[in-house]
Amino acid sequence: MKKKKIWLPLLLFLLFPLLTACGRAKTNTDQWPRIKATKRVIVGLDDTFVPLGFQNKAGQIVGFDVDLARAVFNLYGVKVDFQPIDWSMKENELQNQTIDLIWNGYSKTAERAKKVNFSNSYMKNDQVIVALKKRGIRRFNDMKGKRLGVQNGSSGYDRFEQQPQLLKDFIQNRTPVLYDSFNEAFMDLNAGRIDGLLIDRTYADYYLSHDRNPARYKLVAGNFKHESFVVGIRKSDRELSRKLNAGLKTLKRSGKLAKIKHKWFGTERPD
Repeated sequence: MKKKKIWLPLLLFLLFPLLTACGRAKTNTDQWPRIKATKRVIVGLDDTFVPLGFQNKAGQIVGFDVDLARAVFNLYGVKVDFQPIDWSMKENELQNQTIDLIWNGYSKTAERAKKVNFSNSYMKNDQVIVALKKRGIRRFNDMKGKRLGVQNGSSGYDRFEQQPQLLKDFIQNRTPVLYDSFNEAFMDLNAGRIDGLLIDRTYADYYLSHDRNPARYKLVAGNFKHESFVVGIRKSDRELSRKLNAGLKTLKRSGKLAKIKHKWFGTERPD
């Protein structure tokens, strides 16, 4: 009995590195063979982010990125399932394999590059402030002492933190009000609970063009760096990344990408 008691812990000690390596292998294996075999890929998105990916009145997930993702994977005979996620946890969802891709107005940033790989850029974007005109905000420094709303986990929040001299240093207590979605943020903006909202220009343009009274808003541009919309991919998914970039290139060459942009934005937007 004593020998068994001694050898069992020793055996477990020797096997532990092997068992953990096996567990890691699954996570660190390129998932394209599985996606190709099942003909199914899961895209994570914030389903309130108009016009890139959102639920319409019928409860269907639609949008520019939705159409684009379907067009890319249609080239490979793969169906796209769209999974609404907590946007502040998107990289965790990707690493945990709850989703296969982050594709929903996802901007390329240095901070995100530490966690994921990016596809080639397919559209440009800027961060702007939307405010009610009556607030008198015409420049970023007009937000001095005022309340700013930002989406939690957004690229706008990253820019806000990385370049504090442009906006953070002006706002009330240097601390923004964080929101899970822009829907909630616009409700507070219209109710006067915040004075300005830092937001993607693509969302702002679409929202204001569909508002009953767009003249009541002021869109304020600042000096944050231009952004590129990309798809977030696990670093281990090299073949998936190649297939995705090849698909985007094919759609651009064929004119399909331009058609999808025209459908959602009316005019051509820069790649």
